[in-house]
Amino acid sequence: MLKDAIKNALNEQVNAELYSSYLYLSMCSYFKKINLEGFATWMEVQALEEMTHAMKFFNFISERGEQVKLTKIDGPETSWASPLAAFEAVYAHEVKVTGLINNLVDIAIEHKDHATANLLQWFIAEQVEEETSADAVVQKLKLVGNDGGGLLLIDQELGRRVFVPPPGTTIMGGAGKGQA
Repeated sequence: MLKDAIKNALNEQVNAELYSSYLYLSMCSYFKKINLEGFATWMEVQALEEMTHAMKFFNFISERGEQVKLTKIDGPETSWASPLAAFEAVYAHEVKVTGLINNLVDIAIEHKDHATANLLQWFIAEQVEEETSADAVVQKLKLVGNDGGGLLLIDQELGRRVFVPPPGTTIMGGAGKGQA
């Protein structure tokens, strides 16, 4: 059983991760609209990753004997000034999520909830990867500037990204337990 402060914070994080997935799906649609299919693929994979993050929290809350409380998810932006602006927004969003995860760690430590603190260690490492990945694309986009050829090369590179679920991750609880 979880203490109320932890349960509430974890429920908020489920919804934050669902919003992240929603945001990246919106970016996927934006990139499809401007014919950058590789960028769209990158965003689609990112949306799937965020959904697995949400489910990791969802399943943890359930395993601790609590009910997940889903709330309304605000609609994300639907267009950006440029691919660079979109990826700058990705980076800023991931920095924000890192702050949310760090806050969860602080709450878990304050309440001496070692199981939650242990779960969050995975997310701490994941956020380092998320920020690094987004920033790498931002830096490449800054490097190529308005060069269409450079943009197309980045598009090709991003199009090679594939979704690989974390080991032991389930997308929907007992359905195919142990599989994603």
